[in-house]
Amino acid sequence: MPATVSAAHPDLADLYPPTAPFESGMLPVDGGHALYWEQCGRRDGLPALFLHGGPGAGIAPAYRRFFNPGRYRVVLFDQRGCGRSTPRGTVQGNTTPDLVADVERLREHLGIDRWVVMGGSWGSTLALAYGQAHPERCLAFVLRGIFLFRRAEVAWFLTGMGRFFPEAHRAFLAHLPETERDDSLAAYHARLIDPDPAVHGPAAVSWSRYEEHCSRLVPRLSDASAEACLPLARLEAHYMVNGGFLREGQLLADMPRIAHLPATLVQGRYDLVCPPSSAFDLHAAWPGSDLVMVPDAGHAALEPGIRRALVRALDEVAAG
Repeated sequence: MPATVSAAHPDLADLYPPTAPFESGMLPVDGGHALYWEQCGRRDGLPALFLHGGPGAGIAPAYRRFFNPGRYRVVLFDQRGCGRSTPRGTVQGNTTPDLVADVERLREHLGIDRWVVMGGSWGSTLALAYGQAHPERCLAFVLRGIFLFRRAEVAWFLTGMGRFFPEAHRAFLAHLPETERDDSLAAYHARLIDPDPAVHGPAAVSWSRYEEHCSRLVPRLSDASAEACLPLARLEAHYMVNGGFLREGQLLADMPRIAHLPATLVQGRYDLVCPPSSAFDLHAAWPGSDLVMVPDAGHAALEPGIRRALVRALDEVAAG
């Protein structure tokens, strides 16, 4: 579900040049959480919100580069429990309604009336949940790697990806005793929420490597530490065990609330983490949306075809 960004990127010349935030801070919210946020681009530009994947992946400097800094005022933040937000890796007070409330709190804090909402993978889930809760605050949507958090999509993540990456799935299951492999989600969740680093650390690495292996058209694995992997793995398992804190089919059922707003859906044809059928279902429920099927891409946001399509979509929104 996330768009993980490794330290070593391919050439990103087709994105906008690197830019530094013109403002950043920490926003206290309920439950003892505090959110790291930043703004970049033009102070008087078209407001846009970037929602990262995961849940638990966090933001990265490369994500600023999807937006034309001469046109946009871009807001990015680390969701609860990840990145520079605190406390790190916690599941307490960490639900979809909590995150939707956080987005609205951040909008109010920054004095923004309405904004363009961009999100990928889990970020597309959160973008839809936020938009349906606050349609009057949204101008348009640019979404990537659609994930609607239906039971079938969670099951696909846990087992279906293994049909294409059997070696990765075998390694994913090998971390568990044979007696627990029939319910790998429950088994991983129990380990990932265990307070002992000797238990949750290896489980986090195994979970993250499985996902990373399946996220690109051509796999490229990193050697992330257990500490780095923990927020992503723990929070993903937490949200999956709880059905995304959404009713089954909720995001499609509530589409009438935002169907009048423009949207571009960017989807990799060979996305095995969030298969194209979800994007197709969302497009069918959103007649005014544009579905851009990238023919030579998997799931990751920075694959060449995906990133070019996202930049093009955001440029079109800025041009009006």
